[in-house]
Amino acid sequence: MQLEDLVASVEQQLYTCAENEVPSGKIGELVMERMARLNEVAYVRFASVYRRFKDIASFERELSEIRDRKNSEPIRV
Repeated sequence: MQLEDLVASVEQQLYTCAENEVPSGKIGELVMERMARLNEVAYVRFASVYRRFKDIASFERELSEIRDRKNSEPIRV
């Protein structure tokens, strides 16, 4: 169900942008943005393939960004 919601959300945003053609890079970024909120491990797996990390340092930077976003999110009760 969560994956279907993610896809529906991306599709909805793409429909509202009113472009005849959407670059695949934009779709990938939208998916990654939502996936990061949905499941961190799935996000890292997707990002590692999508962004094609060339070295450990770039992978570590991505992980740091995830940690920073997570630490800045408000606590949900």
